Amino acid sequence: VQLQAYGGGLVQAGDSLRLSCAASGRTFSTYNMGWFRQAPGKEREFVAAISWSGSRTDYPDSVQGRFAISRDNDKNTVYLQMNNLKPEDTAVYYCAANRRLYTTISRNYEYWGQGTQVTISS
Repeated sequence: VQLQAYGGGLVQAGDSLRLSCAASGRTFSTYNMGWFRQAPGKEREFVAAISWSGSRTDYPDSVQGRFAISRDNDKNTVYLQMNNLKPEDTAVYYCAANRRLYTTISRNYEYWGQGTQVTISS
C-alpha cells in the first residue's frame, strides 16, 4: 500500500488542523493505521492509532483529548483531527500502515507516507 499524507501547515496556538492520509489499493480496510510525528532533534513518537475496523483507537497522554483519529474505508483515507494545538506539537507528521497487528510501536509498521509539516506558532 502507498500512503500520502497532507493537510499540514502553519497555524497559531489554539487553532485546529485536520491531516489526511490517502492510501492506494483495494485492501486499505484490512490495515491498521497510525500517525507518528518527529520534531527536529527528537525521535519519532506515536500520536494515534486506529484498528482496521475503526473500533479501537489509542493516543499518548500528550495528545489525549485534543487529537482524534478516524478512517473512511470507502475513501481509503485516515484522518487526524488536531484541536487546541500547542507549539510543542510542531513536527513532521507521518501516517503508517500495517496489516499484521494493532500497535502503537513505530517499528511494527510496514508502510509509511512521506510526512507533512505541522508548525504551531505561539
